[in-house]
Amino acid sequence: MNKNVFIVIAFIILNVNCYSQISYEEGYYINNSSEKINCLIKNIDWKNNPTKFEYKMSIDDKSQSASIKKVKEFGVNGQSKYIKRNVNIDRSSININQLSNVKKPVFEKEEVFLKVLVEGKAKLYSYESKSLKRYFYSIDISKVKPLVFKKYWASSGKMGTNNEFKQQLWNNIKCEDDKIKEFENIGYKKSDLVKRFLKYNECNNGEAVVFAKQKKDFFNLTLRPGINNSSLSISNSLDDRLSSDFGNELGFRLGVEAEFIMPFNKNKWAIIIEPAYQYFKSEKENTERVFKVDYKTIELPFGIRHYLFLNDDSKFFVNGSYVLGFSYDSTISDNLGSEIDIKSGNNVAFGIGYKYDDKYSVEFKYQTNRTVLRNYLFWDSKYNGLSVILGYTIF
Repeated sequence: MNKNVFIVIAFIILNVNCYSQISYEEGYYINNSSEKINCLIKNIDWKNNPTKFEYKMSIDDKSQSASIKKVKEFGVNGQSKYIKRNVNIDRSSININQLSNVKKPVFEKEEVFLKVLVEGKAKLYSYESKSLKRYFYSIDISKVKPLVFKKYWASSGKMGTNNEFKQQLWNNIKCEDDKIKEFENIGYKKSDLVKRFLKYNECNNGEAVVFAKQKKDFFNLTLRPGINNSSLSISNSLDDRLSSDFGNELGFRLGVEAEFIMPFNKNKWAIIIEPAYQYFKSEKENTERVFKVDYKTIELPFGIRHYLFLNDDSKFFVNGSYVLGFSYDSTISDNLGSEIDIKSGNNVAFGIGYKYDDKYSVEFKYQTNRTVLRNYLFWDSKYNGLSVILGYTIF
């Protein structure tokens, strides 16, 4: 399999994405006249709170768009719900280089779609936009209010935290048997807040609906043996007799991949890390000498993967990685007694593959050129390759 074949396969898979999920699912929206319209919502499992969404009246109909200006609520049945509200939002940065010197939040009135996390006597909402994440609440039919949390620079020059939200919860979302220490330990995060609101609704004899579903499979560990078809060439700018092209060689590789699934966009994005062992051994004779290469390396790719779902059991994926190379006990030598140590450089890799039943996978990976003689001024080298990798997900 050469590089051109790899590119063609990648192009085919990317085009398959046009016809695969994300799907339209049963849902509804309520317009500004309070009319509820049942429809099919394009469910993209929004990471950032949307300002519009796409829908169809039936599966064969043309897709339409509805914006926050014309809709006051929409949802995907049993999965998500968004309501339009005018709320006070503090957009103070959490970037350490841009922290405010003011402890109090700086509120601005904005019309947004809030994501409903818990519905009941006490309701919990979230708003997310890029790096900003804010939580809101209401009780019965009261006005939606922000839960206050802010990082800032204190006058002492140290970083301070405004945890007013804990006092708000103690004052408003408290059961009779609660202790103040329970509230002191609450973090400004979804899991802690959902747990608190569920307890409050329960102790007030009220039913609660939870939209903040938790993904069961955030982490996958996969064994990944495979075959490499690699090539290596070396050249010396001072003496062309020291140059050699070792051609292509087949070699074995073994990796263990850790995959961290991102909890948004229907779990289509993941971060991958895969320590892997591989080797390249070859011998090449030119007119004056015989060169031998023995290259062993531990690779450590860090990358991003994108899944293209076909159905519940099958999915394609594409990924890109930056690869750190750590060679050991590796040399290039000749029959005249010369020997140089291999010191591996880093490179970039691209992969395309298929996964079945979240258990079995196959991937074709292309590694771009990397140097293996980075410690030598007058030497140049090019190492690259294609790999076929089988995968078995342990958990």
